[in-house]
Amino acid sequence: MAVSELARSGAPARRRTAGLWSDAFYRLTRNKAAMVGGMLVILLTLTAIFASQIAPYSYSEQDRSQTDALPAWFLTIFPTMKPYAKISTHFPLGADYVGRDILSRLIYGAQISLSVAFVGPLIALLVGTVYGLVSGFFGGRVDDIMMRFVDIMYAFPTILLIILMMAFFRSTFAESEPGSFTYLMNTIDRRFGGMLFIFIGIGITAWMGTARLARGQVLSLREQDFTMSARAIGASSGRIIFRHFLPNVISPLVITVTLNIPQYIAFEAFLSFIGLGVNPPTPSWGSMISDGAQAIRTYPHQAILPALALSITMFAFNFLGDGLRDALDPRLRGA
Repeated sequence: MAVSELARSGAPARRRTAGLWSDAFYRLTRNKAAMVGGMLVILLTLTAIFASQIAPYSYSEQDRSQTDALPAWFLTIFPTMKPYAKISTHFPLGADYVGRDILSRLIYGAQISLSVAFVGPLIALLVGTVYGLVSGFFGGRVDDIMMRFVDIMYAFPTILLIILMMAFFRSTFAESEPGSFTYLMNTIDRRFGGMLFIFIGIGITAWMGTARLARGQVLSLREQDFTMSARAIGASSGRIIFRHFLPNVISPLVITVTLNIPQYIAFEAFLSFIGLGVNPPTPSWGSMISDGAQAIRTYPHQAILPALALSITMFAFNFLGDGLRDALDPRLRGA
């Protein structure tokens, strides 16, 4: 049947075949939930980058006269607070128990959560991908030894392992002599607001799932015809791994890592909630929830607002991850 006859018959014209990434991007833009999640992620990222310009106050600035103050509009949601509420006209979202602006602390808190959201996946991709590619490519005893190490790491509950490492780092590096390695690490950690050891703790545990997935993908590709052809023409192991295997395994790895971002954010929030996260007064949504939970009956806004910010961020990354999974699925290519 001719093209014109197809058009007259009402049959949908098939879109011109595109490359893998352009086709995936087209499907991603057709996913409304993923686009909403992506726009929220972009908005949060810009907020974190320009926090000092956006926030009306410093995250550590205190106004003792505004302690536990809240905006008037909040009384329409919680009218039971009217008898004792202290109305604030300076702080749009109220103030905490020492008179710090909650809106400013929420804005600066985005820097902490998004730092973990991007550093965790980056470590997982760099370490886990290389580890899994090498293990799956060489196989045999090398594969057995490398995968047994991964199994040992998996034997420990991830969150418990991170808690133990954070407690160890904080206690070991707390007191150190100037000029020593521990003193240097402690200095770097203070400059990062307590984030360095969080990065180390998440980085040690973030790569294992990625390594297993990369290894499984390589095992399925190792005996394919293109691998045999590359070996026959004398291609080196490094060229086969990074030129032929990596492009074929990167899509599922990106999907998996993106879907794990909310988990990394939850880890940081939980660590800050129990006091093993960022150093005060550096704001974290987890520490803000912990502080607000102590007065949740009388001043619920101090816990609800950071909890909402944390939930919206995690939902945004979940929507974006689901959209990437559908967009990069090779079975849907051309659909």
